[in-house]
Amino acid sequence: MNTILLIILTYLIGSIPSGLWIGQLFYKTDIREQGSGNLGATNTFRILGKKAGIVVTLMDILKGTAATILASLVFFADSGIHPLIAGSIAVIGHMFPVFAKFRGGKAVATSAGVVLGYHWPIFILLVVAFILCLKVSKMVSFASMFASVVAFVYAIIYMFFEQDYFLLLIITTLAAFIFYRHRANIARIKAGTEPKVKWI
Repeated sequence: MNTILLIILTYLIGSIPSGLWIGQLFYKTDIREQGSGNLGATNTFRILGKKAGIVVTLMDILKGTAATILASLVFFADSGIHPLIAGSIAVIGHMFPVFAKFRGGKAVATSAGVVLGYHWPIFILLVVAFILCLKVSKMVSFASMFASVVAFVYAIIYMFFEQDYFLLLIITTLAAFIFYRHRANIARIKAGTEPKVKWI
């Protein structure tokens, strides 16, 4: 019973459509109808501005963190679900949210929240990698994919020291999610038409 409850809870946590709800509650705007139509933080920044973008980014990160930590609580100790699996279920909820007709974000912030909840040093590394790449490329999509590659390399190195094969498996899976969700961005990057930010 605890296993089923944990799966449902982590999916529902991930399904919270932060960008949609913030836009509708405080800006009377449905961000699915503007910009890229995506519910993630990038489109929130673009449509609603910095303040809303920062709030949505933090909320999306914390969804992954909350789901990961939830699996570590005593109540769910006998669920048999690894914290990283619980976090990954939240990522799936973020991509396909039941509260937003299964049209969600691109998995970046929530995936970052998963690693924050499980192994915070890699989260710090990813933030630094993302910011540095964004500063150079001016493309959020490219910086997101670059950070996922950095996470993959880190997980490989970490595995040799700590034998945490499961971390490598989940990081690989999350990176695959991110690349898949950015396939349209990849095409635009190749064509030289991917939008660039101007604030960094």
